[in-house]
Parts: sequence; structure tokens; C-alpha cells
Amino acid sequence: MSKERKLGRGVAIAGVGMSKFGAFPGQATRDLFVDAFQELRGTVDKGLDPDDIEALYIGNYSSDLFEKQGHTAPIMADWIGLTPRPATRIEDACASSGVALRQGLIAVASGLYDVVLVGGIEKMTDLPIAEVTDTLATAGDVLFEIPAGFTFPGFYAAMATAYMDRYGATPESLMRVGLKNHDNGALNPKAQFGSRISAIMESKKARAAQKGRPVPEWESEMAFLHDDRANPMIAWPLRLFDCSPVSDGAAAILLVSEAIARNFTDEPLYIIGSGQASDRALHDRPDLTTISSARVAGRQAYEMAGVTAQDIDVAEVHDCFTIAEIIATEDLGFFEPGQGHVAVEEGLTTRHGPHPINTSGGLKAKGHPVGASGAGQVVEVWKQMRGEAGERQVPKDVELALSHNVGGTGQTAVVHIYERR
Repeated sequence: MSKERKLGRGVAIAGVGMSKFGAFPGQATRDLFVDAFQELRGTVDKGLDPDDIEALYIGNYSSDLFEKQGHTAPIMADWIGLTPRPATRIEDACASSGVALRQGLIAVASGLYDVVLVGGIEKMTDLPIAEVTDTLATAGDVLFEIPAGFTFPGFYAAMATAYMDRYGATPESLMRVGLKNHDNGALNPKAQFGSRISAIMESKKARAAQKGRPVPEWESEMAFLHDDRANPMIAWPLRLFDCSPVSDGAAAILLVSEAIARNFTDEPLYIIGSGQASDRALHDRPDLTTISSARVAGRQAYEMAGVTAQDIDVAEVHDCFTIAEIIATEDLGFFEPGQGHVAVEEGLTTRHGPHPINTSGGLKAKGHPVGASGAGQVVEVWKQMRGEAGERQVPKDVELALSHNVGGTGQTAVVHIYERR
């Protein structure tokens, strides 16, 4: 029996900020979070006195392994001048800052606080790639899955092959997700990969010519993506350009009670739906073509908001791999099972399509500093809903938006719905 869930009082977003996502040698997580917080302060239209912030919830997957630094929440509070306010770290793998947002939402909706800062942080690139792979693998089941040889590309490759077998999708279906998200990321100055696939292709041609090597004769982006040297296979059918990158980055969100929202901005956004659910480890699931936790979290969020999937104007979904975006669009009800790949092939999820997905470039092109990704999605939602996304602004009024953040292979999923009034 499902229980109707409602917020105790209204909660609004009054400002957001984000560092650039990418690789930043010599910078620590705290430096990136300072960048995100400073940008947030600039987006609060009527100004923000940090003394008004009553608590900090920070999403972080594994500063312990990536940076050999634990107990990161109070360090972040210290570096932006928030001590002695309470600071809490939330760890739910790649969904860490999406869950941190939910915890901040609950704190304000309950009446415990009126003004809360939510953050997401991760610094991944200081480790060699083999150690990054091992660190990320701890989000799987280390007793059963990792000893069997699974890494995260392998997990999602298993999901991709199951999906392709059942629904007739092809590797080209996945490639089209990457093409779309790179097109969007090329218009995002904060993106780690701010280039279209075509631009990357031409750059490689120019580099080959400069070094006196044979110049590849790719006739199209698809030809480039099928080239084993330019786009090597990682775990069939996933190639390099099907995988999100290793990234550093931080993001921040200011949550306030609805009653005082207009003290901070004349254009607040309201969180009207929130859902979170868990799932079994991948090896123990009966169906690899869907993530049941995302379906449950989405249903909870829609019910709380009193809206349906077809009401959503723009969505940021968790595309750690290209197959993940296709499955997410079905789990969230934008398309029927088996139709997500068709929607991509028909251009329905582009900025100009009826269901714009990942206008930021998504995790694929914007970058995936795992603990910061969920909060980074909210930054894009803010920009699209306020008409501040520049060249990547969708050509319609965005009154309702959604973010979908997944941890691991879907053992955690959290969904939020936003409204502009």
C-alpha cells in the first residue's frame, strides 16, 4: 500500500553555483567548492549573507579514496566561512549530492531550518586511471560482482546488451546519445568536453597532419565513432565515447523556505516533488533493461508534485553511460519500454525536440565528478527554467523540470521535480 507523501512546507531554490568540470591538477576539492559557492552568491539576486545559512549538506562519494581525506563536510564549511554551523556529508555513490539535496529539502520542509546550503564535490583525477576504476568499483557489490571481474563499464555493457537483445537497439543508437550530448556540451562553458564530436574529429585530423602522419578519412561522425583507434571498445557495445569521463568538480544549491524565498530572489524555483528508492545489486536483479529504484523514485516524485512525465518540459538524467540515458527516459515515463532508443534516433530528446534531455551535455560531455553530478544537474535546471542557458536554451517556456540521479548501477535513485511560478 503506497502512502501519499507531502512536504511539510514549501521549499525554494534561491541560488546555484558550479565550478568548471574537468581535470584540475594542484587544486583540491575545497578549492572547487569555494568556486561553486562564490558563483552561487552571485546568482542570489538580492544578495546572500552567509550568516543566514543554518546548515550544510554535502554530497561526496569517496574523498577518502580519491584524496585520502575523510571528514570532508566540516572542511568545506570552514573554507567557505560557515563554521560552527552543522555540516553533514552524504554518501550514496554517484547519487550522493542528489540525496544531499533531498536531505536539505527535508530539513527545510520540516521547519528545522529556513536556509540550507547543499553541495556536491569530487576530485577524481589525481589518481591513475586504474586506481580510479578500483575506487569506483567499490560502489558495486565487492563480495559477488567485483571478484567476478566486473567494472562499471562492464556493468552497463551488460545492461546495454540485455536492452539491445530485447528491444532491437544497436550500437548506433548509443552513439546518437553521445552525439546529442556533445552537441549540448559544446554550448556549455562549464563542460569538461565543450566540443561536438565533429570538432573532435577535425582536431584529430589536424593533429595527424601536423605530425606528418596519415590523415584519417572519416566521412562522418558515425564513421569516426566506428573507428577502433579513434573510439576504442571499452566493454562491448560501449566504446570510449559512450562513457562519461573522470572528472573534478563541485556544485552548490541554496534552499530556503517558500515563505522567505522572495527575500532572496524575485524568481525562485520551487521543489514540488521528491522521491528516493533502493534496488538490489545488479547481479541479483531479474531484469537488466530497467532500474526499478528509478521507476519507484520517479513515481513518488510525480505523485508528490501532482504531475505526470508528459508535463515535464526539460530533464537532466543520469547518463554515466549512453545506455543509462536511454533506460532513464523509459524508467521516468517519457517513453514506453523499448522506445527510448527510438526516441533518440528520431531526435525527440534534442534541445528542439518535445522531450529535451541533458541540455547541459549530461554527465557524458559536461563531466561526471561523481559526488557533484546530482547538484550539477540542478544548476542546469535553474538556468533553463530562468531562461539563462544562453545558446543551449530550449525554445519553449520551462515551467516544470526534473532531475534524476543514480548511484552505482541503480542501487540508489533519487528524482526531483521543479516548478517555476
